[in-house]
Amino acid sequence: MAGYICLLLLIVTILENLSMFIPGMPQVLQPTSPLFTVLKKGAVYSLVAVSMNLLNGFTGLFSLGQAGFMLLGAYTYAILTVPAKMKDQVYYLFGGSLLKTSLVDIFGAVFGTEGVGRAIAMVLGVVLAIVLAGCVAAFFAYLIGLPVLRLKSDYLAIATLGFAEIIRAIFQWQRLGPITNGANMIKGFPTFTSFNITDSSGQVLFRLSTFVPFLVSSICILLIILLINSSYGRAFKSIRDDEIASEAMGISLSKHKMLAFVISSFFSGMGGALFAMYVANAQAKAFTSVMTYEILLIVVVGGIGSISGSVIATFLYVACSEWWLRFLDSEMVLSSGFKVPLLRNGFRMVVFSVVIMVIVLFFSRGIMGDRELRLPGISARPVRPKSADKGKAAANAAAQTVTEEKSSDEQEG
Repeated sequence: MAGYICLLLLIVTILENLSMFIPGMPQVLQPTSPLFTVLKKGAVYSLVAVSMNLLNGFTGLFSLGQAGFMLLGAYTYAILTVPAKMKDQVYYLFGGSLLKTSLVDIFGAVFGTEGVGRAIAMVLGVVLAIVLAGCVAAFFAYLIGLPVLRLKSDYLAIATLGFAEIIRAIFQWQRLGPITNGANMIKGFPTFTSFNITDSSGQVLFRLSTFVPFLVSSICILLIILLINSSYGRAFKSIRDDEIASEAMGISLSKHKMLAFVISSFFSGMGGALFAMYVANAQAKAFTSVMTYEILLIVVVGGIGSISGSVIATFLYVACSEWWLRFLDSEMVLSSGFKVPLLRNGFRMVVFSVVIMVIVLFFSRGIMGDRELRLPGISARPVRPKSADKGKAAANAAAQTVTEEKSSDEQEG
């Protein structure tokens, strides 16, 4: 799997830098083309979609709080990485920020603020800020999960959706302005373009703005895959298939539900940090329930319980909404003077909605269902059992998990 990820990253890097080394490349390969917008946004959304699938598809918990956890991650990253020299300008309505420094400045004091030292300081500051963004989201998920995870089905979805809306309102509260900048956006922090290699005059020598989100998303998705294939992942799937059988075989429902909820929120927080880097700002009004519905739609279209389905559906969704169907929003007049009907601003979303309805109606299990792509050297995921065999499958998975945990405890003893 690591080899395929390295190959993917190499292809993305070559595509991003082709126009710099080969003159006369087509417009589609230019840095400002929609292709790289789709790649960057797709990499960010794929991480959030996979994290949501971990909770909804593999554990069977219907949560709609992804936008709230993304907001926590985005603001955590932005607050921790805005340089000290930019804080007065960003927080001008509140007389400056409550946090006077940033992680990049702290590492800059150690490694230097020029040349290689500056690059090391920025990389370490950004990486630590992204991880802390996930940790903050996970912490709030733990606090929310204590009462919320007692609920099931639609009640859990409503409770988590309400949490996301409350968080969005709190972060726009003017009293928190010295920290969150109120309803105003936070900007000036390192983004994907900050990783481009430049010379002393600022001329770009080598582009890495698409490589970075792909690298972070690939590592996180790989960790989620390893989790799903572990004993904890089998426990998650057994809870999804039959809670009664799982509990009867010794799996703690509350422990594993909380674990899945916290881990999913952790990666959603990291996805929120990447989203802030993608749009180059953090503002609470962007993280509405519509964003959660977009992620949920991607999971359903790709296939609930399929990691590769979520990734494929993400790039198809982003490509259609940001690139392929954009021409439908512009009026078109033929050379004969005939005006093509219906083409106007907003018609793109109408067509897009119809396409999604067709997919949901005729491919009810999504593009991949619960299957995974079969790549050479990677074992295929077992087929999800039918409803008649769910209890037996859950019991087998639970028994295997409990046996592994007991054997590991005996070895430690």
